[in-house]
Amino acid sequence: MTLTVPLDQSILETVQKVRPDVACYCSEGYCGTCETGVLEGQPEHRGTLMSPEEHDEEGTTLICMGRSRSAKLVLEL
Repeated sequence: MTLTVPLDQSILETVQKVRPDVACYCSEGYCGTCETGVLEGQPEHRGTLMSPEEHDEEGTTLICMGRSRSAKLVLEL
């Protein structure tokens, strides 16, 4: 499935329109419930759960706060 995330929405908001079962408790980037694996592309990490470097090492991002730095971001949902 391919989704386009508008500039005024988070990845999570866009995903939940088609997958309302994707959980997130805080929507502030600190609880970790929306932490999602990154399969391809470069996310822009904005949460406070881990540093951007830690997310890159783990291959994850917080979709409630994160955006994409690359034209295409493939996530493991």
